[in-house]
Amino acid sequence: MIAVDWTQFKLWLKSTLPALGGPGLLLSAFIDSSFVPLPLVTDLALMALSSRHPMRMPYYAGMASLGSLAGCISIYYLARKGGLAYYRRTQGHRSDRLRRLIEEHPLACVFFPAVAPFPLPFKPFVIAQGVFQVPFVTFVVGTLIGRGCRFFLEGFLGARYGTAAKQVFVNLRLEPVALLLGLITLFLLIRRAPFFSRRRSPQEE
Repeated sequence: MIAVDWTQFKLWLKSTLPALGGPGLLLSAFIDSSFVPLPLVTDLALMALSSRHPMRMPYYAGMASLGSLAGCISIYYLARKGGLAYYRRTQGHRSDRLRRLIEEHPLACVFFPAVAPFPLPFKPFVIAQGVFQVPFVTFVVGTLIGRGCRFFLEGFLGARYGTAAKQVFVNLRLEPVALLLGLITLFLLIRRAPFFSRRRSPQEE
């Protein structure tokens, strides 16, 4: 039986996939979102390609978004088929709180993790969405919009600022956490606004 050296394999992927252009971005995003983590490989390759070919930035961002969506779908289906027992065992009582949150705000629970940049983890959210059976259409729409927003922003920054944008992106630490918390807070405030509140039923009046 042939043993796989995952370190060398990942190094090979990191050096090979970005050189393939759009198809390489699609494959890199798919692999990173599914089974083999490739932190920042897709992001930095997208920014580098967009810097060299600014007019092709939408194509690069679209390929990265589609690849990531495909990888997420594979994880979503695996989690949906057999992940509940494992998730409850590893997450304990938090799984019940997360389930209620996903049931009440399914699209938001898909979109916000998908749009959040590195170093926030993304895959645990995808697993949770499969485990607690977020509707498939909601999952696809939220993931595609979230990933699309993230990759199009990265592509724009790469096309506009080049290597300077890459360096800022690599050095991010607490900013993504603050951004995600800010987006979630804004969403909750909007949801609580009178315009968005649900109509009272006759029994409540």
